[in-house]
Amino acid sequence: MTGTAAVARRRRRPAEGLSALLVLFCWPALIQAPLGAWAAPDPAAAPSSLAQPSAAAGAAASPPLASIVSPTGLAPTGPAAAVPAPVLSEAAFAKLIATASLESLDPLCRQLVEAEELVRLRLVRQRLLAMHPAPQPLAVVLANADVLLSCQAPDGALRVLERYGPAPGAEQVQWLTLQWRAANAALDHQRAALALERLTAERYGQLETLALPIQRRPDGSVITRSALQVMADHLEALGQRRTAGQLLLLSRQSDVGASERLQQAIRLLADLPPQELDVLLERALEQAAAAGAWSLVSELLTTQAALPVAVSGSQRAIERQLRLTRRLDDAYGEWQLRRQDPAAAARSLELQQQLRSPRAPGGHAADLPAPSPVPSLSSP
Repeated sequence: MTGTAAVARRRRRPAEGLSALLVLFCWPALIQAPLGAWAAPDPAAAPSSLAQPSAAAGAAASPPLASIVSPTGLAPTGPAAAVPAPVLSEAAFAKLIATASLESLDPLCRQLVEAEELVRLRLVRQRLLAMHPAPQPLAVVLANADVLLSCQAPDGALRVLERYGPAPGAEQVQWLTLQWRAANAALDHQRAALALERLTAERYGQLETLALPIQRRPDGSVITRSALQVMADHLEALGQRRTAGQLLLLSRQSDVGASERLQQAIRLLADLPPQELDVLLERALEQAAAAGAWSLVSELLTTQAALPVAVSGSQRAIERQLRLTRRLDDAYGEWQLRRQDPAAAARSLELQQQLRSPRAPGGHAADLPAPSPVPSLSSP
């Protein structure tokens, strides 16, 4: 898949495959749920082995998770935990995971990862690969792969997903989304790019409206990125820089994210004629300025100012940068631009006199204590 033709080509897909893409537009609602909820459909559809045990049964059957990791790991502290829970022996731990459900292994995986208990983490991964052999319904396959991702075993998650062939429609959307997550975590850029390609039936323009989960914040919320930009990252990692840049030019939105994608495209297509780069920069500047993203505007103007002098946008960019520094009251930025111009020597000197130390009154570090003196390295 190279060149403009590779980006623009389309394949015919079954009609029901198109209806499956309706699920993509429900994605903002999906990302509000825990990571496990993205992969598993209605829990009522899963077999009884996946059902959440009652509180009483769980307390009787399994010891607290804090007792599974080492005493120096994640055991609770404070007055309520004056006596630490005993640590399970290797035999007891093996017996525990042999009877545990996917729901109980998911938090255990996260805790073992945090405690860096690599030996026991490897045992849990092996159990996850063997506990639900094929054939299994889609709900079980997705839940199994999702827990393997919690165990930081993306290759194992891909192996589990290969046990099921999803039907076109909603099944395929769920399966491909989880396959992308696993391939992305495994740094398998080829498989990740193919998953995104199939997810949108090669209608690349739809990638821009698809938000993919990238990272979970400490508060449980999820950071997302446009699938168009993610796809371009995969292509760039595969060495297909031109194809990645041309893909980003399909962006049709006009927000800050779209201008950032244009900035990335300009970087990837740096070998284009300067006049064409100038046109792309003007488009990105309009979008960034409309959104008030002045830091991005400054970066784009710096790129435009670096174009050959023969391109009209070069001198225009410098003039715009000067106007922007005055608008933002950025004396340092204006001084950097003017100090190379002999005709602006007086203004440059005036700006230089305005520069101050961060610890001077009004500086951002004025209220901070003075740093300790650096001790002398010479012997007395």
